[in-house]
Amino acid sequence: MANIEQLIEQANKKALEIIQNGQPTLVDVSTAGEVIPGMTKKTIFHAGPPCKWENMSGPLRGAIMGALIYEGLAKDAEEAEKLAASGEIEFGSCHEHSSVGPMAGVTSYSMPVWVIQNKTYGNYAYCNMNEGLGKALRFGAYGPEVIERLKWMERVLGPVMKEAIKLHGPYDLKTMIAQMIQMGDEGHNRNKAGTSMFVREFAPYIVETSFSQKDKADVLRFMQGNDHFVLNLTMPAAKCTLDAAAGIKYSTIVYTMSRNGTEFGIRVSGLGNRWFTAPANYIKGLYFPGFSEKDANRDIGDSCITETCGYGGFAMAAAPAIVLFVGGTPKDAVNYTTSMYEITTEENKMYTIPALNFRGTPTGIDIRKVVETGILPIINTGIAHKDPGVGQVGAGLVNPPMKCFEDALEAFVAELEKEGLV
Repeated sequence: MANIEQLIEQANKKALEIIQNGQPTLVDVSTAGEVIPGMTKKTIFHAGPPCKWENMSGPLRGAIMGALIYEGLAKDAEEAEKLAASGEIEFGSCHEHSSVGPMAGVTSYSMPVWVIQNKTYGNYAYCNMNEGLGKALRFGAYGPEVIERLKWMERVLGPVMKEAIKLHGPYDLKTMIAQMIQMGDEGHNRNKAGTSMFVREFAPYIVETSFSQKDKADVLRFMQGNDHFVLNLTMPAAKCTLDAAAGIKYSTIVYTMSRNGTEFGIRVSGLGNRWFTAPANYIKGLYFPGFSEKDANRDIGDSCITETCGYGGFAMAAAPAIVLFVGGTPKDAVNYTTSMYEITTEENKMYTIPALNFRGTPTGIDIRKVVETGILPIINTGIAHKDPGVGQVGAGLVNPPMKCFEDALEAFVAELEKEGLV
């Protein structure tokens, strides 16, 4: 028995070393069609584990319909819905194509994407750009204003940022996230400090680009008006950090947590690319005026990759003001973070929390600890309306289903049995 324990401990130590040493860096802006593996003009990637059209929830369907209109493949919602159901469009999981996307996570060929490289291990991750809150494609909205904004992002925001990054040079996201956490953000649903730092860092370079005064001013105004702007950088930063730790034999560390609005899925380092899924939960939270729990869709999005990497909900003790957005009290925020130490392997060496005497954030979810303690990872998240076309209706807190972790542990034990180790 000690032998197996030893093998698991060594594997987990290796996984955590890779996670701790990751160096996520913003290196470029490109388009999904140019850089995301497997992307074609008739492909759409989405958040969460793979999902067929007939099983997709309202917000994911709405976002896909919007993407088809945006790409010029359909002229209206009716045509888009027909095309999506026809079998002509190929759907895939962002996570299976080195990418992530918040909420519906819908990414299509022409969209501008951030290009993040893990400088330590060389792997890449990609993410689309953040549209802001409310009526947005990622929440399932597809009205003319949503499509217009996406077109502006493709025409202006992406190219301006591409040139600005070229002038600035690579931007260290690990240091940015560490500073955010010390400035009251947690890198998932509170990104005010991070967005402010990003704007401050890039403003001079945006001004130096060759674009018109209007375009440059519009980009700066857009970033300044969207406190969630850097979420689409903190997410691929986590993704390329964790992907490097995938496929370590005998490791029980979770390297993916994600949801598509129908199912929640996890992947475990020692079990390769296999998904362990269960029905996604409903979110407990605060709703925008005029909406309530009966309007809510199930949990959706790739953004809980932040929690998987030791920030987001796991760092809420650093961001007490987040409770105004997701519910609860500042004391709850501290309790959520401290309980996560029970199910993780190490404290993060870089991401530290001032209110906890600069203790490192809880990092490296171990499926054994989750099942043994009965404590589930805490995730803070936006809430999408259950119907296509509506958008965001609130924000709150949610847990993954325990079944994901139980099934993963069973599969892990089955692998050990196959090798005659138990």
